[in-house]
Parts: sequence; structure tokens; C-alpha cells
Amino acid sequence: MTRRTVATLFTLCAALLGAAATLPAAAQEAPVLMMATTTSTDDTGLLDVLAAGFKKDTGIELRWTATGTGKALKLGENCDVDVLLVHAPGAEKKFVAEGFGLNRRETMYNDFVIIGPAADPAAVKGRSVQESLAALRTKQAVFVSRGDNSGTHKMEQELWQKLGQGLPEKEAWYVQTGQGMLTTINVAAERDGYTLTDRGTYIKYESDRGGNPPLKILVEGDAVLLNQYSVIEVNPAKCPKVKHDLAKRYGDWMVSPAGQKLIGDFSLLGKPLFTPNAK
Repeated sequence: MTRRTVATLFTLCAALLGAAATLPAAAQEAPVLMMATTTSTDDTGLLDVLAAGFKKDTGIELRWTATGTGKALKLGENCDVDVLLVHAPGAEKKFVAEGFGLNRRETMYNDFVIIGPAADPAAVKGRSVQESLAALRTKQAVFVSRGDNSGTHKMEQELWQKLGQGLPEKEAWYVQTGQGMLTTINVAAERDGYTLTDRGTYIKYESDRGGNPPLKILVEGDAVLLNQYSVIEVNPAKCPKVKHDLAKRYGDWMVSPAGQKLIGDFSLLGKPLFTPNAK
């Protein structure tokens, strides 16, 4: 190889390196933020919208694992993710108090509802939550639970406990799927039964069935059914390799006007699935 050839190759390599350095940020590898979140934010399609908006505004790529809140918090404890978006306030506050999380910030809410067949064999429509659960128990109507330690499952357990008769986990009419919300709703529909769901996932289910699903909202409106979502950064003091700078940027963005607007604008069948409420 001649000196002239070597010089030519050197010049070409230098030019290529220079061109790579001047590529726009979008063409270079984006920093990646890992999140653990609930099935409701994923199943509804909200996360696809938020991830696109977050990347557009910050250049950061959001990737996530959708599971129950209990498992999501465990992923945070195990340092497997950088940030959480979850909906079990009691468990979240314990997570922060034990030093696993930082900056728990409320971002949005919807509510829980009890759904069941239009014929409503247990006659719960329009009754209070406690009256409805008492009727389901008395009539031994099929009730399908997620049974997965998710935020929805935790709420359901709290509601049964308030009846003062313990959890009906050993009853033949009480079915546990160990699955996400949409799967659980579909099992309830197959069994002509009832279940507790968040309204956002129900609207997604309703939309998937052309606005006329077999299971209808029968019980709603009680203050106890509020379903609050919060973003929490995993604590770098517990997890030194966590991308805390990216996690904080995501939390800041979620509570910013841009993030809150995307949440508020997200709808199906003309119905909002979540209500932004960052303070």
C-alpha cells in the first residue's frame, strides 16, 4: 500500500468520523430510560403516546415493563428499572419510606368501577360498593379477581376486608386469574361474572368491542374508588447504577404542562381515560 493510498484512507476515515459527529441527535443512539409500570397504562395505549412525546421533547427513549404494581415496586427494589409509574399509594409510600424511591409525585387519576353482565343477576347496579360486594357474597355470584398483587388487586382486597368477613379467596364462586386487567375482564365475560377494573382499561375494552361490550359498568362513584397514579424515581443510594438523571427528567416531564396535556387529551370513544392532577 503506497503512502498516497494510506493518506487517502486516513482522510476518508476522518471525514466519516466528522460526519458522524455532526449527525442530528435523533440519528444518534438515544439514551434509554427503563420503567416499571402497571398493565392499565400499557393496555390502554397511553404509554405509547407518552413515550413518543417524551422522546420528542427530551431525546430520551422510554422502555417499560408492564406488570402489577406489587411486581413493579419489586423491580425497583431490585434495581432492575430506573423509574416507576404505579397506582397503589399505600405501597408506594412504604417503598419511599424504606429508602427505595425518591420524589413520589402524583400525575393523574381515574377511578375503579365494578362491572358485570347487563342482566345483573346479583342486582348490584346503582348500589354502594359495600352493598354490592355484600350482595355478590350472599348470592355467590361469580367474581373474577386479578389475584396478582397489582394496584387493582390491592384495592379489591381492601374493599372485601371492609365487609368484615375476610377475603373470599377459598370460595368456589371467587376466581383468581393471576393476569392483567384486560385478560381478567375477558375471563369475567366468559364466566358471566363480575370484576373490579379501573375505568381507563374498561374504556379500552369497550372500544375494542365497538362500544357495546358484554360487561357493563354497574357500580361507580364512591369516593373510595379513586385510583391515583404516581411517578417515583428509584433511589441511586440503593441502586448506584440507576439512571437517576433520566428518571428525574421523566418525572419532571410527566408533571409539566406538556406531559399533563398529553394525559388529558388521551381518549377513546370520546371519553378521557385519565385525568391529569400534578400539583
